[in-house]
Amino acid sequence: MNLSVLIPLCLAYIAVMSLLAYYGYKKTTSEADYLVGGRNINPIVMALSYGATFISTSAMVGFGGVASIYGLSLLWLAFLNIVLGIFVAFAVFGKKIRRLSLKLDATTFPSLLGKHYDSKFITVFSGIVIFIFMPAYTSIVLIGGGRFLQETLSLNFNAALLILAVIIALYVIGGGIKAVMYTDAFAAVIMLIGMAIFLFASYQAVGGIVDGHHALASLKSMVPDSLASQGHQGWTSMPELGSPMWWTLVSTIIMGVGIGVLAQPQLAMRCMTVNNDRALYRSVLVGGIFIFFMTGAAYMIGPLSNVYFMETAGELSISVAGGNPDLVIPKFINTLMPGWFIYVFTLTLLSATISTVSSLIHVQASAFGEDILKTLGVRSVLGNVISPARLGVIVGVLLSVILAYLLPGGVIAQATAFWFGICAAGFLPALVGAFYWKKASRAGAVYSIITGFGVSMFGFLFLHEKQSVAFGLSEALFGKGYLLAYPWTHVDPLFYALPLSTLVFITVSLFTSHRQVEQEDVQTKRIHVR
Repeated sequence: MNLSVLIPLCLAYIAVMSLLAYYGYKKTTSEADYLVGGRNINPIVMALSYGATFISTSAMVGFGGVASIYGLSLLWLAFLNIVLGIFVAFAVFGKKIRRLSLKLDATTFPSLLGKHYDSKFITVFSGIVIFIFMPAYTSIVLIGGGRFLQETLSLNFNAALLILAVIIALYVIGGGIKAVMYTDAFAAVIMLIGMAIFLFASYQAVGGIVDGHHALASLKSMVPDSLASQGHQGWTSMPELGSPMWWTLVSTIIMGVGIGVLAQPQLAMRCMTVNNDRALYRSVLVGGIFIFFMTGAAYMIGPLSNVYFMETAGELSISVAGGNPDLVIPKFINTLMPGWFIYVFTLTLLSATISTVSSLIHVQASAFGEDILKTLGVRSVLGNVISPARLGVIVGVLLSVILAYLLPGGVIAQATAFWFGICAAGFLPALVGAFYWKKASRAGAVYSIITGFGVSMFGFLFLHEKQSVAFGLSEALFGKGYLLAYPWTHVDPLFYALPLSTLVFITVSLFTSHRQVEQEDVQTKRIHVR
């Protein structure tokens, strides 16, 4: 790449982002501004920010690479992303979250649940879960951006991570959620342009939609034996029903991410930033179009790269990428696209990385400062030199960068599904109960959240093969990598953790809701007597 072109372009990009961040900083005059944007963010800005936060480098780079292996079957995830991640999240859940957060004066996701169920434990426990486990998701988004810069700019991977981390920390520390959302919206426009061009060029390179899909279907005979034995039936077909690949695709990638989006703290907080339900309804169209071009494009481009590389290099995409799916999309771009597009996509990936990580870091910081420290009575740290939330930004960035160094290659899609899955199992029953069930009790919510996270972690540590073997705890305690035989080795913990946490929530609530009502009546009588 021509540095005399790239450097001015990046400087101009950073200048615009900095101006937007500074504008957000100037508009941030209260704690509510820092946490929920004063609840008056423009619906288009909110929708673009939501989309940019939702769609990160993990979708474009990580899931695009995974799609080159699994094929067009990943489009089912794009379908769930639009139906659940946009329509249900905005028009159904979004208005409930907005109204409830306004009623309870809640400015974070854990405080929303904690205040509704009148439980400090829920607030603190949820904050701890977010602060401990979200860095794993944040780190893989950093990895996606770092890998692209490494491949495209021949930049040292460690240096790329540090550059991205410093830029993001400065934005979040300064302007809070307003700076994050304004920069997100600008980043989303760049992402949309970049992916639309990339999708068009990919289909053009393989002969168009009809010829491209026909050529992809004809590659069925080229499926490697290692994938065929796992249930792969070609890039235009679903894997064999009940096969290891089918379980991974359906339970982990499609359902784990597709359902998990409904209980994502960083996305739920976006719904708290608008001032009425109409704004959420207006956001549906913008968000739906954005998600279609982002996820749909990535899940079509990944499989089509196999056609292109077979015609030009005589190899499948994963072979060209040296076995690392995280490098498929960067390799495809560098081989297929003209030089000028490399600059456009560099800004696209930078936008995706910065927008998502800044939102995740903001949520981690809020969890640390608001949900953990303030709930426990800690109002200042380091002698009031820095606020708890801003200290949380620094700690969150450090944790994410450290994990980005430690995590192995090809981990982006798996780590994304892990975070989305544990959020669904832990938070979703209590969240839905807060919206729709008057008999939902504090005890039911507490035990449900503990069950969801506990069973999820047990599944990842002792049952699900990829994670249990990698962690090594099962091997150390029981002398084997996982405790149960197939299919449990490939069934995502979400499949049994979410039903169990739901069952616990309903059962415990039914047994305790009347007690909670009695206690509230007693407290009310005492107040009247006084």
